[in-house]
Amino acid sequence: MGEKLTEILESTWAGCKLQVLSGYRLLLPAVVLKCVAAVFSPVTSPKLKQMTREQYILATQQNSLPRAENAQLYPVGIYGWRKRCLYFFVLLLLVTMIVNLAMTIWILKVMNFTVDSPLVLQSDRNVTVNARNHMGQLTGQLTVGADAVEAQCKRFEVRASEDGRVLFSADEDEITIGAEKLKVTGTEGAVFGHSVETPHIRAEPSQDLRLESPTRSLIMEAPRGVQVSAAAGDFKATCRKELHLQSTEGEIFLNADTIRLGNLPTGSFSSSPSSSNAQQTVYELCVCPNGKLYLSPAGVGSTCQYSSNICLWS
Repeated sequence: MGEKLTEILESTWAGCKLQVLSGYRLLLPAVVLKCVAAVFSPVTSPKLKQMTREQYILATQQNSLPRAENAQLYPVGIYGWRKRCLYFFVLLLLVTMIVNLAMTIWILKVMNFTVDSPLVLQSDRNVTVNARNHMGQLTGQLTVGADAVEAQCKRFEVRASEDGRVLFSADEDEITIGAEKLKVTGTEGAVFGHSVETPHIRAEPSQDLRLESPTRSLIMEAPRGVQVSAAAGDFKATCRKELHLQSTEGEIFLNADTIRLGNLPTGSFSSSPSSSNAQQTVYELCVCPNGKLYLSPAGVGSTCQYSSNICLWS
């Protein structure tokens, strides 16, 4: 009886294993529960043999679900030349990324793109920066070349970094210099082709102010007067030929404690032989009809008419 029971249990369990392995399209939990119930059910039950038989039938028979007789199986994925092309394009993309990264690093190194150093643009010929509007039209251009720096725009301005005030501006009408002081350090100074308008000309402290025309005339004109004053020094006017002081409607006024006229010509006059030998210390100031001044030896009376030969030769 024990051997028979053992044989029945082994056969029942073998049928359950075959059913589980072959019934991949059945409900697995239902099959497992059915096998467990068959194994642990009483051996003397009349349904045991019938269950074992049914399990063998289910294990040996084919699945009752309908199948297509001529069903074709299509592989899923990329195979053949398509797969090789995909690998080639991926490899080409990787190489392009590596080359771009290397070129970017090389450009950053050559152009010195760092946080602390300034931006440097270099070129063998020139560097040109263009500005365009929303329509693509050129509105401004800055060209840095080997010979010159050219800027083409409606208005060029240079502003201070602190307060933003205009230090230099230029347009078609005028050029404005807004700096506190304009200093020209060249040996030839500043050259202006036309007039210069300024309300004040002043030399630097402890320096002389000099107005000079090396080859032509120096003219100072003012409709309401020209005033020249030296508060703590002398006023000198020197020339090679004539010094003209002319007043068309007024007078020439010389106001000083002492007025000296040096190097005036002296006329000759002799009233007696004895007086010619004596040293002459007093002279008379005479005026020619043309305005020329000369000195004549003083006598008892006026001696200008006797020594007027200077007026004849002038």
